[in-house]
This record gives sequence, structure tokens and C-alpha cells, in this order.
Amino acid sequence: MTGYGRATATIGNDSLTIQVSSVNRKTLDLTMKLPDAWESLEPAIGEIARRHASRGKVHVDIELTGAPGTRQDVWDEAGAAEAVRRLAAFAGAQGVAFAPTPELLWDIARSQRKADDFPSAEMAQPVVFATLETALQAFAAMRAKEGETLLGDFLARIAILKKQVDTVATRAPAVPALYREQLLQRLRTAGLELNVEDERVLKEIALFADRCDVTEELTRLGSHLGQFETLLKSGGEIGRKSEFILQEIGREVNTIGSKANDLTISRAVIELKNELERIREQIANVE
Repeated sequence: MTGYGRATATIGNDSLTIQVSSVNRKTLDLTMKLPDAWESLEPAIGEIARRHASRGKVHVDIELTGAPGTRQDVWDEAGAAEAVRRLAAFAGAQGVAFAPTPELLWDIARSQRKADDFPSAEMAQPVVFATLETALQAFAAMRAKEGETLLGDFLARIAILKKQVDTVATRAPAVPALYREQLLQRLRTAGLELNVEDERVLKEIALFADRCDVTEELTRLGSHLGQFETLLKSGGEIGRKSEFILQEIGREVNTIGSKANDLTISRAVIELKNELERIREQIANVE
């Protein structure tokens, strides 16, 4: 699911900005960017983020910037110049033209701030964690809003599935009788006049009726659709559970399709499969 959350705070004279964003992904892929001096906070930040997201490509961006004239602007100019020189020498050794952009110089300068110029991880931790929670709450709220929209779509598709299941349930009892008429017609066309009460005819019809009976499949299918709808409305995590139920629904639909010897049922099965595929594609992104 997609989402975005942003929160700000201050640490001394510096401005802390935390942004959390995500795009669709079936599993959780968590990445983060934070100042080098705060790398020790990374495991805890990841743990906090995982409490709010279990799926998606989630990125946490933590940035600390200072106002002009504050201590945040004090850099190790000699260190930055040495870094640029070494980078230029490396580029020359590789035969690559070196033309540093303002953005590159800015990144190098920021990386060479004096060690005592940057707040320590220990000092920043309480503010960072609190600000992260605020950003994650906004992030979760946006994903929840998307979830409400998806719920409406899923419920509409479940209604379509139920309508097709009703079509199959209504049509299925008539299939053996239709087969009986078709069988007798083929016998007459072949010049084989058999009595409708002939044991061989009755046995063939009985075997066919047994092979095409989908009563059990329809019962299980109705149960699975009910469970899926209940799960969607539960308000909890539904991603992996729903995938399992959809797998079971698909299995029953496939069985009905293999047993169907009727055009109307076959058409209903095709529509069922189409809607199931649409739901599967969307549910893969839902927590």
C-alpha cells in the first residue's frame, strides 16, 4: 500500500525532519537514510517502523539541518577539500572527467562536519523516536484511508462473485436433465431407439449426474466467500490470511469448471476466475 507521513522537531538550533513513504510490494522492504553519527539508532528505528507496516517498500528519511550561522554550518573545510582532492585523483586514475556539481560539494561538506558539531545519537534519540512515531502515525493514517477505498472495491467484487455462484447453483440441477435429452437425441440420430427407462440409459445418466454434481463445491465456496468478507471487515491484518482464502476459493472454482458440462456454468466460471484474479492482484498489496 502507498503512504506518506512527515514530522518535524528541533534539536538545539537544528531542525529535524523525518519522512516515511511506501509503495506497493508483497513483502516488507524497509530502507532508511539517516546521519552517519546516528547509525547506532538504525536497529531501533527499524523496529519502530515495523510496528506500523508489514508490507510495502517503506523508506524512512531522517535529516538534521541547521539555520544559517548556527553551529550546523561549521565544517571541517580542510577535510572537505582533501575529500574533493582525493575524489578528483581517483576520477583521473579511472580516466573519468571530474566536474563536481554544487550538490556534490554540499554533500562532501556536510560529511566533513567536525565531530563535536553534530548531536550525538544518545542525545538525539528521544526526539528522533518521538518524531518518528508522529510521522508513522500520519503514514499509517494515509494507508488506512487507502484501505477504506480498497474495502469498498473488494466488497463490490465479492458481490459479483456471489452473483456468479448463484448462477451456477441455479443452473447445476438442470444439467443432468439436459444431458438426458441430449443423450436420447444422439441415440435417435444414430438410429438407436432406446426406451427412456432402459437400464443402460439410466445408468449413463446417473453416472453423468454424479460426475457433474457440484453441490459440495458450492457449499465450500459459499463458506469461503463468507469468511473472506468477514476477514475484510475485521479491521485487523488481512494480507496473508486473505491470500490463503482466495487460494481455496480458486480451487473450488477450478473444480466446478472441470466438472461443468454446460455453457452457462462455464461462462460463470470464467467470470469467477476473472474477478478472483483482480482481487488477487490488489490484495497482494494490502496488510
